[in-house]
Amino acid sequence: MDFETARQFLFRQTIQPQEDREDSFYSRLRQGQPPIPGQATSLLLALKVLYEGLHNEPALDKDMVQALFILSYESRQLFEAGQKRGVIWPPLLDDDLKRIAAAARSIITGSWG
Repeated sequence: MDFETARQFLFRQTIQPQEDREDSFYSRLRQGQPPIPGQATSLLLALKVLYEGLHNEPALDKDMVQALFILSYESRQLFEAGQKRGVIWPPLLDDDLKRIAAAARSIITGSWG
């Protein structure tokens, strides 16, 4: 995956209009549905590629920050709200969300891990 592909994938999974993207990572969590198998893994790969391309950048654009916020904060909020409503999430989703948040934080801080 190259940088531009990773960037577009991230945006399609988070901030692009959700009406036509009911299968996006963010939309599925909002609907109380688990991600499509492999979706979290693909997001983690995209985040790693984005980190490699952005770790020396002095600033991030607003769309990137919004997408990272959705992944690191709003996804966690939707997961916890779903748990309270009785949604049965896949067993590894909690760990995936932790890894996604850590990768998003790495992009923002410029330091992996």
